[in-house]
Amino acid sequence: MKRNFLTLKTLALFTTIGLMTACSSDDDNGVDIEIPEQSERWITVTGARMGTDPGDGNGGTLIYAISNDDAKDPEIVVDVFNNGFVAPSNRTARLQASEDGNTIFNISYAGDTGGNYTKYTVGGGQNFIQTGSELSIVPYVGTAPRWIKLFDGDQTGSAVYVSTEHQIDDNDTPEDVTDDTYIRTEATIGVVSFDLVNSSVNNFKELSIPLSAEEEAAGYYFSRIDMPTLNAAGDKLYISGRLSKVDPTTALSDSGYDILGSKTIVLDYPTLSNPKVITSTVGYGNTNGYRSINSFEYNGSVYQANQGDPNGSHILKIGSNNEYDNSYVFSLDDALGVEDAYIVAWRPASNGKAVVAYEHAGSATGPANKTQGFFALVDLNAKTATKLDAIPSSEDLYLYQYQGFAIYENEVYLTVAPIGQDGNIYVVDTETGNVTKGAQLKNATGSHFIGTF
Repeated sequence: MKRNFLTLKTLALFTTIGLMTACSSDDDNGVDIEIPEQSERWITVTGARMGTDPGDGNGGTLIYAISNDDAKDPEIVVDVFNNGFVAPSNRTARLQASEDGNTIFNISYAGDTGGNYTKYTVGGGQNFIQTGSELSIVPYVGTAPRWIKLFDGDQTGSAVYVSTEHQIDDNDTPEDVTDDTYIRTEATIGVVSFDLVNSSVNNFKELSIPLSAEEEAAGYYFSRIDMPTLNAAGDKLYISGRLSKVDPTTALSDSGYDILGSKTIVLDYPTLSNPKVITSTVGYGNTNGYRSINSFEYNGSVYQANQGDPNGSHILKIGSNNEYDNSYVFSLDDALGVEDAYIVAWRPASNGKAVVAYEHAGSATGPANKTQGFFALVDLNAKTATKLDAIPSSEDLYLYQYQGFAIYENEVYLTVAPIGQDGNIYVVDTETGNVTKGAQLKNATGSHFIGTF
């Protein structure tokens, strides 16, 4: 018999498996919240409601939590769009989860509440209890910040922005603008670090980030940055970036230009000072990703996906010396036997095995006019990848806005459902490669799921 997992009342079944109840405190607003023991983990399912067009995700973000055991149970039914908690945000909320899954962190994206940081204790079902105080980071990075939770034990978040200004020498012949000379594009980044526990700002810096003289003369500049990642030593912050280019003869946007080696900005941490740009000779294109975390610390190094690479996405390695390790070559095209692979989201487990969501040349485009996505299991050490054929394919399986992968004991929990269609949670055992079909996901017209936390 199917069971609908819809309300906190249903959580009573957890008492039979040793669920403990946390006492109310000042931090949980006086509400008793049930929290799993160490042997259990909340899996927070996330859905993005349609705004005006199917798959745009602009109608708001809803979240709903179940236990990891229920996430594996195909008899469980999760209806996040009718029964979920609305995560505050004008568009798709930018969510992160604590390492144990018991806390959800949110920064609203755009609109009246944009740039507002809040956190919630996960209580199961639609019960997310706001804890601590709110924090506005609008004065530092605006109402639509790119932010990430640093992997420092859930202590710190970091958000970034970049602004650009074309520098023109207009003093040659003031009465004739055709004599104006393009010099370079000034890219100024803002970086803020903030305390996730106490909802307070730790540090903020604005910094000019130049490229080489040759690159700048050709019109290249940082046009977007994202995904700050802390190195293993905790003394450097890596900020991923995208380059754009102008035609230096006109200072107008250029297209069809040569794609440069993938770049990362390196700052001293926690001072957010002493910027340096490092460049890969293995991968080309962007490293900023989109909605999901794009780089992770593993085994003393940071592994980073790139996008828009003319040779297909690579996973790149930044070593403990804070430079790209160009001896590490991991091409997803070569590993999967596809062309023009594009990593849209990924997440490694602690064993160096990772699940990758990707597109590639020849991917279908369904009725919602979105590109079909796929999942693969990769091994960072062996530099191998295997398509997860146990996960059903659909031309409307849209993964580009995918945000989160919940991990528990080297298992990765995925939401798999085409736009506007029902689907399931799938659980990937990264040690064995086995895939378990889990709880049912009820969808809504034009909406889609954007992962688990």
